[in-house]
Amino acid sequence: MLPDLSEFLRIREQQGLKRRRTVLESPQSVRIIIDKCEYLSFCSNDYLGLANHPELIQAACLGAQQYGVGAGASHLISGHSEAHHLLEDKLAQFIGFSSALLFSTGYMANMGVITALVGRNGAIFADKLNHASLNDAAILSRARLIRYPHLDMTVLEQRLAKSGAKRKLVVTDAVFSMDGDCVPVEQLISICEQYDAMLLLDDAHGFGVLGDKGRGILFSSAVKNTHAPHVIYMATLGKAAGVFGAFVAAENDVIETLIQTAKSYVYTTACPPLLAHILLKSLERIANDEWRRERLNQHIRLLKERLRTLKWPLLPSDTPIQPILIGDTQEVMHVSRALKKKGLLVPAIRPPTVPQGTARLRISLSAAHQEADILRLVDELHQISNDQ
Repeated sequence: MLPDLSEFLRIREQQGLKRRRTVLESPQSVRIIIDKCEYLSFCSNDYLGLANHPELIQAACLGAQQYGVGAGASHLISGHSEAHHLLEDKLAQFIGFSSALLFSTGYMANMGVITALVGRNGAIFADKLNHASLNDAAILSRARLIRYPHLDMTVLEQRLAKSGAKRKLVVTDAVFSMDGDCVPVEQLISICEQYDAMLLLDDAHGFGVLGDKGRGILFSSAVKNTHAPHVIYMATLGKAAGVFGAFVAAENDVIETLIQTAKSYVYTTACPPLLAHILLKSLERIANDEWRRERLNQHIRLLKERLRTLKWPLLPSDTPIQPILIGDTQEVMHVSRALKKKGLLVPAIRPPTVPQGTARLRISLSAAHQEADILRLVDELHQISNDQ
């Protein structure tokens, strides 16, 4: 077995696909320290610049003093604190659902929802570019997995119409993490309602960024029916919210079912209550700091405008995720390394994370960036492109 693993790693290295961890020596920010060198970072999901916010740091200190540093038990034993409970109530109110339930990670949330709600007699309909957590959960559920082409609502409707499954669940990213494009939510809700299907929306990259007051994709201007009872909403709390964790919001009966049967909730120690205490402060900043989203949108517009003439195309995205399609794995690694030599961190995304032939630079923008940071990145990209 070990020789097989060694050969697997050798081939992965040869193909330019072996991943290595970067050791951060500073707080998460747009300027970070690695190997005692400062870099301008475009590789963080800290879209609103809250991960190192002084108010959140103060809340962490107060939360540790009040609740200690560990929950000490699962939520259903003695690990569910008043901080957890208050945060769930506030999150549900914020996005207009009856109830919300905290999970330790988005991966665990998707696992819990899908395996609890759909089994052998059910069918799951999944976008082909869904996040790995949605795909893994669908397989684990033992339901029939039916995939449809990316964002193709016509094919989805056809496959729902043909299904005789006892329970149907459509699962999709709201903002696709490698492309930055968004699902047509209003149309999707309508289709699911027509065919009596539940809908799980994974809004990991939309919560805090999109919609009125950052309440996510369900509150974007194109969406009118935000309170459909068949919608289950999942969002993570370690991206725009700047901390850690995830939550699911839905009708009371859905949340109660998850409390009873979602194994990734029932059989794990609760996250530290101090994190919930911090997230209450984070939720305030998300709701009240509209300037963060305004600045973020300014950065998005500036980057797209200044990269129009770059030889590598930007994929169509109006979100903080701005991918540059390069295609070849070796070339994307070369460009990423060239940027790093100039003090900029932009990750190269390669297969199997994305399909063969679609390797890309994945630029992630933050409200904490300055206009000069965007212009510096643009200039360096044009220079590297011209030198090739």
